[in-house]
Amino acid sequence: MPAFILLVYSSIIFQISCLVMPAGDRSENCNSKASIKSTEKPCLISAKLKRWERKECKPNSLPVLQKMHVKVGDTVKVISGRDKGKIGEITKIFKHNSTVVISEINLKTKHVKSREEGEPGQIIKIEAPIHSSNVMLYSKEKEVASRVGHKTLENGKRVRYLIKTGEIIDTEERLKELMEGKKKTELAAAAGGAS
Repeated sequence: MPAFILLVYSSIIFQISCLVMPAGDRSENCNSKASIKSTEKPCLISAKLKRWERKECKPNSLPVLQKMHVKVGDTVKVISGRDKGKIGEITKIFKHNSTVVISEINLKTKHVKSREEGEPGQIIKIEAPIHSSNVMLYSKEKEVASRVGHKTLENGKRVRYLIKTGEIIDTEERLKELMEGKKKTELAAAAGGAS
């Protein structure tokens, strides 16, 4: 037999013998091998999100979240891809893979099976996520897309603003509108779930 196969075979036998032995009978070699593996520098673990997608996790199994330049409710313009030039509002954000869902943009066809016996199947359109690097914040007033900047106001609050126009994005009125919209959707979901 080649030396490589013998080496692999002997290491497998050694590992099995360390696992099978009672805790009191294990030699120092069994314990030292285990400790050597655990002291290596920690690497990022991949947790299952879907069958085809992996989510990077920290060693404590929490997902690694990306910093993003957009938030829910922002008006954005798509700058690349099939829907280039279209303007819409962000409805959902996925921070683990840095993607966003924009209303009425990047529509995909989904075939839905019937759930009950008499109910027919459906073909519906759903909004698929787009990577956040493919969208740019958009000013409705000046009708221009711009990069985002950060500055601190006189009252000490840190806000986002559009670099081209100087327009502040995070205003008090806008935050109130977003909170009211969130409450309405929660109430509608609760009413839909109750009926």
